[in-house]
Amino acid sequence: MSGFRRPSWWALLLTVAGALLFVRLGVWQLHRADFKESLLRRYAAAAAAPVQDFSQRSSSPDGAMFARVRVHGRYLADRLYLLDNPKHDGMGGVEVFVPLALHDESKLLLVDLGFLPGNGNGKQPQLPPLPEGEVTLQGLYVPPPPVGFEMGGNALTQQSSWPKTTIFLDTGEVSRDLGRPLYPHLLALDADPASIYVRVHTLDFSSMPPARHRAYAFQWFTFALAAVVILLVLHRKRKPRKSDSAKVDDVR
Repeated sequence: MSGFRRPSWWALLLTVAGALLFVRLGVWQLHRADFKESLLRRYAAAAAAPVQDFSQRSSSPDGAMFARVRVHGRYLADRLYLLDNPKHDGMGGVEVFVPLALHDESKLLLVDLGFLPGNGNGKQPQLPPLPEGEVTLQGLYVPPPPVGFEMGGNALTQQSSWPKTTIFLDTGEVSRDLGRPLYPHLLALDADPASIYVRVHTLDFSSMPPARHRAYAFQWFTFALAAVVILLVLHRKRKPRKSDSAKVDDVR
């Protein structure tokens, strides 16, 4: 290290702290990438898995997320929730959710009926009637859609009649609105050619796929390396210039 000057304590401390922070952020990004890839694998495996009874799978320690299940119950047909989400086509539409009451249980299971395309006039599509009495449903037990910040607060409490429309489906808000507890995940029904609902259920990581997390991790690790390199460059001893050497010889 004879070619370098001893750095000051604050420069060394700042470099070490910054490098450690960048490395920690890079590792976190790698963990996020691995987590999402694990979810995608589990989701793909569940789509082809045999159907199981919901009562058995929902009581498992992990909640049986992404399990393929069959459940019996009765729709609360007068308590529909519409997720205003025009991603499926250019004409808009809504994702329709309805609570399902199970036998002798206080908890309700929120069912994703599917996407109902709009007609391009900005009005809500016509909702078909739901069957009365007991129904048998089959689909994937999946996490609810992601939520975000909703301007104006809880949109559900501001509506006095159903169906209620929201841009984010917060299961906690839905539970409070219904006055009953909900299962932590919801049932995404299998596709049905006879249904007018579009049921293409996927894990939407398009905005932040695992590959992008790894790209960000590489950036953070690069920043950590850059911090160390900058410290070394700033404290590298400079060789005297020829003009300075000549001046010293003249003085002698």
